[in-house]
Amino acid sequence: MSFFDGLRRGRAAQFDSGSAASNAIELTKRNPSVSLTKQGAATGNLRVNLSWRMRTSDIEGRSRQSGRLFRHPFRLFQPDVVQAHTQGVVNVDLDIGCLYELADGTKGVVQPLGGFFGDLNGPPFVKLSGDDRFGSPSGETIYVNLDHRESIKRLLIFCYIYDQTPAFDRTHAKVTLYPSNGPRIEIELDERAPQARSCAVLTLENVKGELVVRRHVKFVYGFQAELDRLFGWGLQWGRGYKSSVGER
Repeated sequence: MSFFDGLRRGRAAQFDSGSAASNAIELTKRNPSVSLTKQGAATGNLRVNLSWRMRTSDIEGRSRQSGRLFRHPFRLFQPDVVQAHTQGVVNVDLDIGCLYELADGTKGVVQPLGGFFGDLNGPPFVKLSGDDRFGSPSGETIYVNLDHRESIKRLLIFCYIYDQTPAFDRTHAKVTLYPSNGPRIEIELDERAPQARSCAVLTLENVKGELVVRRHVKFVYGFQAELDRLFGWGLQWGRGYKSSVGER
């Protein structure tokens, strides 16, 4: 084994140990699903959190930045705020929502639009904690009461940009599931979709008594009605606002 092979193996070992130490399961295209039941995490309240921060430059832009500094050396001394401003950072208001289908056939949505905040202790056993319009580090959170898992057929967790510039590609967004027991589950919204308005992030399905989380991360250019068609929910949609009753 060469010196460089040993170095690469050493780096891989460090990465693997660091991943285990973080006590998290990351769902990816290659590993898209996990069973909460098999993890012993199918009871109690499941916390589903959407968090994001603004991207100050494109990935490609970062690779070109060093070249620009050679041509414009004084940019090195610009304050960070000025640099961020010149890169055109936009403010994005991401909202989290949930389409639900219960075992008795009841279907609906939990979301800020229209004030459909749900109920944790009664149907649909899904509740939105509130609407964060400022992108705080805590983000937005949906709770699912898994003690009533037998009443839940499937859930679709999605997020969308309500009324601002479509800019999913300018955000570092992540959805994290915190079960009552076991490791958290992380899904990065890391695909480029600059004009998309909505994203179907994951489904939670009751498959013969087993609760399975499956990553989707499918971006669409419309809103909830398009997500509905994509996953066959069959609801009727109309335009809605955060300040009044209605759905979008």
